[in-house]
Amino acid sequence: MESPFPRKSRSLSTTLFFLFLLLSTNLLTLFLSASFFNSTTCISLAGFLIRTRSLGSATAEPPPHNADITETDITETASDIVIPDHEDFPPEFLAFTSGHLLPLGINPNFGSNTMYPPVGSPCTRFPELLRRYMSYKVNGSCPDDELLAQKLLLKGCEPLPRRRCRPAAPPDYVEPYPLPKSSWTTPPDSSVVWTAYTCKNYDCLVNRRHRQKGFDDCKDCFDLDGREKTRWSAKQGKGDLDFTIDEVLATKKPGTVRIGLDIGGGVATFAVRMRERNITIITTSMNLNGPFNSFIASRGVVPMYISISQRFPFFDNTLDIVHSMHVLSNWIPTTLLHFILFDVYRILRPGGLFWLDHFFCVHEQFEDVYAPLIESIGFKKLKWVVGRKLDRGPELQEMYLSALLEKPLKNSW
Repeated sequence: MESPFPRKSRSLSTTLFFLFLLLSTNLLTLFLSASFFNSTTCISLAGFLIRTRSLGSATAEPPPHNADITETDITETASDIVIPDHEDFPPEFLAFTSGHLLPLGINPNFGSNTMYPPVGSPCTRFPELLRRYMSYKVNGSCPDDELLAQKLLLKGCEPLPRRRCRPAAPPDYVEPYPLPKSSWTTPPDSSVVWTAYTCKNYDCLVNRRHRQKGFDDCKDCFDLDGREKTRWSAKQGKGDLDFTIDEVLATKKPGTVRIGLDIGGGVATFAVRMRERNITIITTSMNLNGPFNSFIASRGVVPMYISISQRFPFFDNTLDIVHSMHVLSNWIPTTLLHFILFDVYRILRPGGLFWLDHFFCVHEQFEDVYAPLIESIGFKKLKWVVGRKLDRGPELQEMYLSALLEKPLKNSW
């Protein structure tokens, strides 16, 4: 009989061979999978993360106060895209956006034991601007960088990441005027940090329509004794295009319009007028070369610092009225405008009103693009008035639409 010893030896060798073969093939598969994942990830992220200059150290010092933002800081380039490494993001950005374990374990509302604070995904497209914004001394003072923050926000970095620093405040701040005086009184200059704006006091802002050449957003808004004094309370000389607040409210039962939103509401005169009628309006506004949000707050109504691109932070079917004057117009990309109008529809309660105030476009665009787009949302037309926009000359063939639209009371979905 043959000895079993050599047989065991061959069996062990065979086992080791197959084990080696198994490990080597698995390692090869892992290597190929990782390579494929990295390449496809790079391809997908390449369209998402936009080229910027080299970041340098993640622990770089914050930029000087009021550091200018150059054109190269904010220009997007489709070619020569570089995806920033994870380590290139500033430590405070990573500290905020990384997953944070909940102290009490799994929360059924989260369905997890981890909280991920939100920031706008395009923040990562501009890592150098992001580094400048998130470079500061923790528990110290924030850089005086309102212009930088607004640039990031307008470029889609919305919401901005939170910071662990104290923002600049006016050195000689005084208490605001009491209501109702505050509604129609220009606040003191000491209520604003002026470094981000061309004007350095309210006298400049109030009179810039007469003294300043060139364009500025809502150039005469800060003059509360000018056109603001009669806006929405009387006709402004444009005939049927000007709806008054009382005319609009008369379309609903008294007391059923109680809360609402004004999109891009300038200095919130619409909100002030509505408050005089016991209606609460939140006003969205940017600070485009003027302290709009500070001015709105000084009048005793609520400012909301968000851009037109952001989903409105209200639950479905909750608001009685949404108003927008001039902001929703043909400067917005058509598809984005379609999303915005459906978001307006979403937040309005059934029977709620959408006051589209002086929407402007070129004449040939109206019938072909904007009228069908607005009608596709599903509103009921209560008022629909079209007129010529002549402030830049009749040769441009520009026009206005003022419309009062109602979300259907039944079957509004």
